[in-house]
Amino acid sequence: MGDISISNGNCINGNGQRKSCWYEEEIEENLRWCFALNGILHTGATQFQDIQLLDTKPFGKALVIDGKLQSAEIDEFIYHESLVHPALLNHLNPKTIFIMGGGEGSTAREILRHRPVEKVVMCDIDEEVVEFCKSYLVVNREAFSDPRLELIFNDARAELERREEFYDVIIGDLADPIEGGPCYQLYTKSFYEFIVKPRLNQGGIFVTQAGPAGIFSHTEVFSCIYNTLRQVFKYVVPYSAHIPSYADTWGWVMVYTLNSIFQVHIQYAVIDKTEQFNKKDFRFFYPFYCYHILPTKYIIPQLVWFYEEGMEPNVNP
Repeated sequence: MGDISISNGNCINGNGQRKSCWYEEEIEENLRWCFALNGILHTGATQFQDIQLLDTKPFGKALVIDGKLQSAEIDEFIYHESLVHPALLNHLNPKTIFIMGGGEGSTAREILRHRPVEKVVMCDIDEEVVEFCKSYLVVNREAFSDPRLELIFNDARAELERREEFYDVIIGDLADPIEGGPCYQLYTKSFYEFIVKPRLNQGGIFVTQAGPAGIFSHTEVFSCIYNTLRQVFKYVVPYSAHIPSYADTWGWVMVYTLNSIFQVHIQYAVIDKTEQFNKKDFRFFYPFYCYHILPTKYIIPQLVWFYEEGMEPNVNP
């Protein structure tokens, strides 16, 4: 996704009357995504990025950073539950977790639902964004006050290099790897091979958000992330879900360090580990996981799977 513009930004006309106000984001050339706003709740800039909080008509409060919609109140749980729970439910005993990014606190919120978790390190480079989210996104206040959560404000790569601890699960909740962008170096083969992999405990799992994963949009970053991880890890699982406020299917990639987990545990995790969490905590993921966890090639659209495996799909009827 690209540039953002907000037409009639203050939503008030010259006579002091409310008028139509729209959020507009360029997805690609000749394609834009827009929806109506009730108003703009906050706009500002930190040392690292621009930030806006919008009150949208279809999606509730929406967080926009550097011109890209990050999450929306009505459906952020789809993204965050999908990012967190496959990894934690497929780990045999997830006690220590490291989050790269995750400034709004929703990823930490979902992790802390799991009873075995003893420590969560959330490392985000932008303290101002985190403090803003703590103030305005009330749904995550309980997570930020949880004693198991350690907040670190630093570059995630530098923090992982500095620390001597090992982690059961490492989660990448970062911006897309746009060349020249602040997160680009956190998606490279060398980063995965020499920074992430050595910090995983035996049987550890790494999962990252991987950008748009639609029939056409998966070539932006999803395919690259998936294939980069396949060069470092043997057991790699791509999966996806539709997120309405993103106007697209979104992708994640999860990797295992143990063959036994990949082959067996993924199919029975929910059945075997329902004591790990309260089912009522999950709005999207639990029913999705129980009824739709299928062999890997069906977790993402079949056409996308053909591309990922280097096969030429037949797109003609």
